[in-house]
Amino acid sequence: MTMPDDRRTNDPGERPAGPARFPRTLTTSLHDRVLTITLDRPGQMNAFTVQMASDLIEAFEAASLDDAVGAVVLTGAGRAFCAGMDLASEGNVFGLDERLSPTMDDMRARLDDPEIVAGVRDTGGRVSLAIFECRKPVVAAINGAAVGVGATMTLAADFRMASERARIGFVFGRLGIVPEACSSWFLPRLVGMQQALEWCYTADIFDAQEGLRAGLLRSVHPPEDLLQDAQAFAARLISGRSAVAVALTRQMLWRNAAAPHPLEAHRVDSLAMLHTSRADGREGVRAFREKREPVFAGRASQMPELFDTPQRS
Repeated sequence: MTMPDDRRTNDPGERPAGPARFPRTLTTSLHDRVLTITLDRPGQMNAFTVQMASDLIEAFEAASLDDAVGAVVLTGAGRAFCAGMDLASEGNVFGLDERLSPTMDDMRARLDDPEIVAGVRDTGGRVSLAIFECRKPVVAAINGAAVGVGATMTLAADFRMASERARIGFVFGRLGIVPEACSSWFLPRLVGMQQALEWCYTADIFDAQEGLRAGLLRSVHPPEDLLQDAQAFAARLISGRSAVAVALTRQMLWRNAAAPHPLEAHRVDSLAMLHTSRADGREGVRAFREKREPVFAGRASQMPELFDTPQRS
């Protein structure tokens, strides 16, 4: 499976990666194994729609299995990253079917039922799960306003880098709704429970420096440097690295950190070490002894499945 490509680029280092499949909401480009996914509704401040959710899920699922992609940068076109849900939509703006009344048992037993998927499941959460399941490092380059789902969708990324002009807000309380996109799982892990509660209770919009102080952001950059810095940082994460080891490390750190006992991590670590030591690990040791750069051949698309992977879409 190959990724769609933004054909508007003139960069000779970019390679075509298949037809553009997201003309309504996204553009993509691939350069030096770093895939940049750009939310592309600048006239609407990249406001989130059900179609954008579907496109993002498809883009991240494709990137996960495309061995030409080493890392992903997610950013926005224009002056905003994402101004939250598009509240101008007709009917239920969140794309939910208000006629349905499912129970929690339904959500456990029928999560992949098309009726539940289309009418009940939170679209932002489906995007966050697609990012979480991705086998490639993900860097969110927050170039401007990121509120509501525009903030929560970034929490599943490994890193958030922001423009000095970025403004972030978990503003759900102002609309009478709750935090979504699995943010109740991600946000306390990133900034601690007290800070997560304050941001969600107050629904305040805060600047990049506050996000940096709280640990939500890795770094803050001049607006004109942000995307290039994020792409360069993403390239650092994968340059000279085993794609399989990177993919497994991403899953191990996110998932094992939430396990109830370190024994769960030990089980996974043991199988992951056994798998990687047979091929790329053997090459890495040989290259170290021979004082040369390693040539890793492992593919993330062929890595072992060490964790249960529930259906998302």
